[in-house]
Amino acid sequence: MRGTAGPATDASPAVRTVYAPAEPVDLVATVRVLRRGAGDPTFRREADRPVVWRTVSTPEGGATLRLAQHTDGAVHAYAWGAGAEWAIDGVPELLGDGDDWSGLDVAAVPLLAETRRRHPGLRLTRCRQVVEMLVAAILEQKVATVDAHRAWAWLIRRHGEPAPGPAPEGMRVPPPVETWRRIPSWDWHRAGVDPKRSAAVMAATAVGPGLERTLALGRGGAEVAKRLRSVPGVGIWTSAETTQRSHGDPDAPSFGDLHLPGIVGTALIGEKVDDAGMLELLEPWRGDRQRVMRLIVASGAAVPRRAQRLAPQDHRFH
Repeated sequence: MRGTAGPATDASPAVRTVYAPAEPVDLVATVRVLRRGAGDPTFRREADRPVVWRTVSTPEGGATLRLAQHTDGAVHAYAWGAGAEWAIDGVPELLGDGDDWSGLDVAAVPLLAETRRRHPGLRLTRCRQVVEMLVAAILEQKVATVDAHRAWAWLIRRHGEPAPGPAPEGMRVPPPVETWRRIPSWDWHRAGVDPKRSAAVMAATAVGPGLERTLALGRGGAEVAKRLRSVPGVGIWTSAETTQRSHGDPDAPSFGDLHLPGIVGTALIGEKVDDAGMLELLEPWRGDRQRVMRLIVASGAAVPRRAQRLAPQDHRFH
């Protein structure tokens, strides 16, 4: 069901639709990967409710999207702003339409089988925003996640636009490609972003339209990864972190991550492994490796702490 409600006001959404797929979908579990920290100005979840607000920079302009899941499982979507139609058109893919888990067999691993049973509505999102996801991933290269999230929030507040419609206070629309390219060097410095990462953002935005066209190639894959990794400063980790979200890639685990191999090893064999070990453990699920990764994360598996935790550091490969 889809309709319009006239001009965008605080009381009446510009565009609306209801997404009610035959298979269950868990709104919050599916889209939470798009949130870049608790202070992300582009993402807000209403407390204790399956209601998510998200701002998007679309080819038609900025938009605010409100997603609310009702008790019958249907998700009611409302959008405001110049990009409202684009945002509403993307709701099915945003909530996992086209993400087929039917071929994934995890019965031999009790942890995965139980997690899948408890989370039948977990889906891989496909948000269709390649450059935006790539910029966010670049900011997370080789730094503590909390520092990357702080930089993301600062840049969005500084260079983004106010969210249209009745968005929660403080929400901002991410800058379009042209604005990212005009951010001066001193603002990158004030955001805590080193020259190497800011140069990678500039390189990505310089070929932004071409990167967005990779969406036509489907849900990721080798050719999409090749095109993203042709951008200076973008490697296997950054490419995977991008296509997991922008394309809904089911087979793009984040190799080169400081923490994930330990989590994967702990979940699957009870001990930490390195990147090569993670590759070996995930090999039986090639084609579905990102789905398995999402199940592992959803399971709550973590590496046991054996010593006092040091200050946050990260050394992810780009």
